[in-house]
Amino acid sequence: MKQRKNIYLELLRRLEDEEPIVLATIVEAEGSTPQVPGALALFGERGLLLGTLGGGILEADAQERALLCLKNRNSLCYQFELQGDDVAAGEPICGGFVWILVDGSPGSQGSTWRRLADALLARRSGVLVTRIDRQPDDQARIKRLWLDEKESDIEAESALGRITGKLAQARRQRKPMLLQEQGTHPKNRQTLHFLEPIAPLPRLLIAGAGHVGQAVARQAAWLDFDVTVIDDRPEYASGERFPEGISLVVAEIETAVRAFLVSVDTYVVIVTRGHRHDAEALRACIHSSAAYIGMIGSRHKVALMRERFLSEGWASAQEWDRVRTPIGLKIGSRTVEEIAVSIAAELVQVRSEVREKRAGEAL
Repeated sequence: MKQRKNIYLELLRRLEDEEPIVLATIVEAEGSTPQVPGALALFGERGLLLGTLGGGILEADAQERALLCLKNRNSLCYQFELQGDDVAAGEPICGGFVWILVDGSPGSQGSTWRRLADALLARRSGVLVTRIDRQPDDQARIKRLWLDEKESDIEAESALGRITGKLAQARRQRKPMLLQEQGTHPKNRQTLHFLEPIAPLPRLLIAGAGHVGQAVARQAAWLDFDVTVIDDRPEYASGERFPEGISLVVAEIETAVRAFLVSVDTYVVIVTRGHRHDAEALRACIHSSAAYIGMIGSRHKVALMRERFLSEGWASAQEWDRVRTPIGLKIGSRTVEEIAVSIAAELVQVRSEVREKRAGEAL
């Protein structure tokens, strides 16, 4: 089983292989919809390759249009309504609508995709700006620009002019937005700018490559975490046991955790083979700025470990209280797979809370 790929990195890879592909993006959504602005899907000659616009009738319609765009080398920006009222008719009845951009010639923006990919691989964020000149018949001309986080507002202003203020807002809130350019245009013709903040995936460091670590790594890779697994046993931290794309480190656990560059976008899961290794891994990261630290263990083990950490001065009470232990949401899990689900769910919960907090601070 392979982990999910970043769609933009996969897009560039396929373009460099000269593979005919189409990129579809939800650029606006109102009401109840199956996906949100920024949702992406790659289509090839045989249909969907990667990502999703929400499935069902909406995605089937988008795929049909994408295949036509692939054949005709054109692009579209169109509205799809999900406001049917007949359950038996098989029409979408969510109640909202979406605007979908179908880019039939993503290869024409090759330099932009390369700059975006270089930034992500260097763990830099930025904003992908897509200018859409939409015609009355839904035909669209597309131009894209990648603005790296290291670029100044002056550079952005020279490239974007009047929408620079909105660009700063999108960067702060880390949410996509669609803007309509003001001006005199023929009836129903629009010039739109879709601002899409893009950041590297949050990093998940798993200390312990045993059964639980293996199961958590598989799920987290599908949940859009950049996963690294550490263990001192090469037979456990091996490529045969983990999906492609997961980083594996064979080293003494405490040393490897200390060497890992833990930041505010790092999540740490401690699931080693015993309480001694758990304690060593926790000592190595408990003072860090990690967004999440979780450790497996019974309540009895946790109580004993807490007492020792405080008595030895290895952590303050405030630092200990940040640690999620026993790890995972309470869902009555018993098996390895169920425990992994509870941990993965807690990771998603905390990640959502972090995003909401940052968005609120940006207002």
